[in-house]
Amino acid sequence: MKISGRNILSDFSKKHASAKTALDSWFAEADKADWKIPQDIKNRYASADFLADNRVIFNIKGNNYRLVVKVRYQNGIVRIEWVGTHAEYDKKRF
Repeated sequence: MKISGRNILSDFSKKHASAKTALDSWFAEADKADWKIPQDIKNRYASADFLADNRVIFNIKGNNYRLVVKVRYQNGIVRIEWVGTHAEYDKKRF
């Protein structure tokens, strides 16, 4: 997949160093992935949740953090929209 928004992960990792390894691992896997349909994501990330408009929520580092992306399956593009702590996520509306 082509991933945009890597800077969002980098900026977050500077503030939350404990998330860096898990976010880097997710990025490396997603970069090599070829997601054609939501089930492709679910097969690898059983805890992933799906929202309207092709948004996907990933639990990062044992659900301490949440990552929200938008996937354009036909184009093979993933856009990172938001990353934060689970507590911050609970206050957001997506």
